[in-house]
Amino acid sequence: MNLLWLQAAGCGGCTMSLLCAEDPNALDLLAGAGIKILWHPTLSEATGAEVTALLAGIEAGELPLDILCVEGSIARGPMGTGRFNMLGGTGRSLLDWVASLAPRARHVVAVGTCATFGGVTAAGSNPSDAVGLQYDGALAGAALPSTFRDPSGLPVINISGCPVHPDWVTETLMLLASGALGPADLDDYARPRFYADHLVHHACSKNEFYEYKASAETLGQMGCMMENLGCVGTQAVGDCNIRTWNGAGSCTRAGYPCINCTAPEFEEPHHAFTETPKIAGIPVGLPTDMPKAWFMALASLSKAATPKRIAENAVSDRVEVPPTIRKPRK
Repeated sequence: MNLLWLQAAGCGGCTMSLLCAEDPNALDLLAGAGIKILWHPTLSEATGAEVTALLAGIEAGELPLDILCVEGSIARGPMGTGRFNMLGGTGRSLLDWVASLAPRARHVVAVGTCATFGGVTAAGSNPSDAVGLQYDGALAGAALPSTFRDPSGLPVINISGCPVHPDWVTETLMLLASGALGPADLDDYARPRFYADHLVHHACSKNEFYEYKASAETLGQMGCMMENLGCVGTQAVGDCNIRTWNGAGSCTRAGYPCINCTAPEFEEPHHAFTETPKIAGIPVGLPTDMPKAWFMALASLSKAATPKRIAENAVSDRVEVPPTIRKPRK
């Protein structure tokens, strides 16, 4: 399968993350799956006339394009021309190239939250009118219309994350190469369900503290960060704490709250990322699928039953009280 990767308005961080894939590395893995990278602006040697000839061949239908990957948001400004973000040497905007190449691809993949929903590039007043490929925040219809479908009936496949986990990209591409990704395998935002059916909360190393509502008060402490430090891992989709990053890490394991970077409009939480908005002392953002009354009752009971070990360790930067050693009964 032929893959073309374009980088639009973004930081390139998703490519950097992809290069962290291990055992095997991303390039060996894709080659083993029969995926040929026609061109990638960071990884490929080809430049200049060689690239423009390649793009012209794809556009003319002379070179088949199986997968079009786009990283970074699409800048539609100024005034819908897209000329804030030009593809060097072509005299044409990324907006124009995407509109031309997407209908010629068997599959279209948006890599990273900028490409999927607009992401950080669309934050604030958004002077460049940056949007995702098929979503403008949570609204369908952006650089490509909401009705866009590839020949197999799939919309733009949204591998959201800031940056994406390298395995999310490689696993999606391998599923496409094997013909094993269908409409039922995508969630309501067209994110692959193999990672979007999980919550960041699943397998979080702070779950014991969460169960007893034993909360950290400042960054660097061991306790749960939901109550005071803005963590939304109980609401954010992603298997970050199941497959982890580089075989060991995640945001919460590193002591930083989950900021829900796989979701549309995560970049505009309307409060500091490390603050938990509350009403009458109750967090506004409750865990997914949990009614407020149940959460209040559970939190009250859990805090009343918190063991001394968990309460003291929650506000420490290391284990101060070890678990009790239980000796076997004779």
